[in-house]
Amino acid sequence: MAEPTTLDKTYHIIMKRLVETGKAPFFNEVAEALGVSMEEGRKAVQALFAEILPGWVFPKTDIIVSLAPFNNLPNQYPITVDGEQKWFGQ
Repeated sequence: MAEPTTLDKTYHIIMKRLVETGKAPFFNEVAEALGVSMEEGRKAVQALFAEILPGWVFPKTDIIVSLAPFNNLPNQYPITVDGEQKWFGQ
């Protein structure tokens, strides 16, 4: 089996954090999880969202707004699991 790419790892880091906490990580947290510099972490986030996927960062920033099926901003689509609401849907 092929090794996961940096994009694969970046996606996994972001999705794992969204599932665990209901909040997306900042690029410096992605960098730490990848074991790279903050600039490389920022570029990894930018590269991920440059791909054709259902998600985006806030315009002119590197702040993750959404990565399907989750939204990082509170909205009218709360997701509750086992009585706990910490997620929002896209």
